[in-house]
Amino acid sequence: MRERIADIRITPIAFRDPPLLNVAGVHQPWALRSIIEIETESGRIGLGESYGEADTLTNLRRIAPSLIGMDPFHLNALTQAVYRCVGDEPDIGKAFAPKGDKARASALGAFEVPFWDLQGQITGRPVHDLLGGAVRSHVAYSAYLFYKFAKHHSDPGYPSDNWGETITPEQLVEQARRMVDEFGFGSIKLKAGVFEPELEVEGLRALRAAFPKHPLRIDPNGGWSVETTRRLMPALSEPGLLEYLEDPVSTLEEMGEVAKFASMPLATNMVTIAFGHLPRTIALNAVQVILSDHHYWGGLCATQQLAAIGRVFGLGISMHSNSHMGISLAAMTHVGMTLPNLSYASDTHYPWQEDEVIEGGKLVIRDGQLAPPPGPGLGVKLDRAALARLHQNYVSCGITHRDDASEMRKHRPDFNPARPRF
Repeated sequence: MRERIADIRITPIAFRDPPLLNVAGVHQPWALRSIIEIETESGRIGLGESYGEADTLTNLRRIAPSLIGMDPFHLNALTQAVYRCVGDEPDIGKAFAPKGDKARASALGAFEVPFWDLQGQITGRPVHDLLGGAVRSHVAYSAYLFYKFAKHHSDPGYPSDNWGETITPEQLVEQARRMVDEFGFGSIKLKAGVFEPELEVEGLRALRAAFPKHPLRIDPNGGWSVETTRRLMPALSEPGLLEYLEDPVSTLEEMGEVAKFASMPLATNMVTIAFGHLPRTIALNAVQVILSDHHYWGGLCATQQLAAIGRVFGLGISMHSNSHMGISLAAMTHVGMTLPNLSYASDTHYPWQEDEVIEGGKLVIRDGQLAPPPGPGLGVKLDRAALARLHQNYVSCGITHRDDASEMRKHRPDFNPARPRF
């Protein structure tokens, strides 16, 4: 007898986030996510995790009633329901507050993962088996370095994080050593676009000297102009310095210009973020590595489809990350297990997060790698007490959308997030 969906619960949560710097400003004290529970008539519960901003919650709650009675194996019916419920408002260019096509893909990814989790529970198989089977035993993740303040600007009751300040190249190396020592990462990525580019290049050189065998990446998040990138290219092209350069500029056309003189692969999670962007990307040869993200590409099937297109056109594949909990990390790991051309270690913010919403606490990254949690489906279950506590954080913190620029203006009143910054 087939199982049907009987109930859907969407719970916004907030968890502590350090004051990490980026081109848009600085992280707020609380990061937002939504936890999705899809329960069948038999009591099985499939789990998902998505963004927690108000627009996302509105879309998820609009869609949820139309999924009641649906078979969790019917992913095409899910897609149709999402597209019926989410309108055609223009995109605003932020993955964490999507509109239009991006909103549909984001909502589809949010619900598709718990559908897969339920399918795994019903069949007694892990999600990566249902996606075609594993091609590797673990998924590699990268150390994700940030320039950061020592503490948040306000809220005296908010505890200081134990990472301290990272502003100088020397502090950057210290942060990297801790990441590598604690998690065994074999690759290192630097979030850039924060300081003068020459200072950030000095940070890369310091990291290269301290970690001569670790592949390095830098991500200015579109904070540089084409001409600034051209000026920096001789330094960035020093032998063995960079594995790839991620989103130095803001648009697909600008990435195409940079590709004409870049000596290393260009990567993106900003300019090629939907299937409709691929023809122009390929025509311009603008990107050689795409950082997929099942949260806004449309789920695990879409991630596999993107990887298949990458094989056709010779594009490298990795995975992008925002601040997230273990449900997202488990889903990333399951799909990453199945991608033959997952040719670069994937991003994760997970070491920066202290809280967790799954039973047993945080998943453990060892030797820079993670195997999917054992058991059917995603292999994770909700910690109900943690969910209630993190939901209360959401209620109490007063944040309903991410705003790194306003947070930065608490530190620097004249901060302007316009890009390019340099």
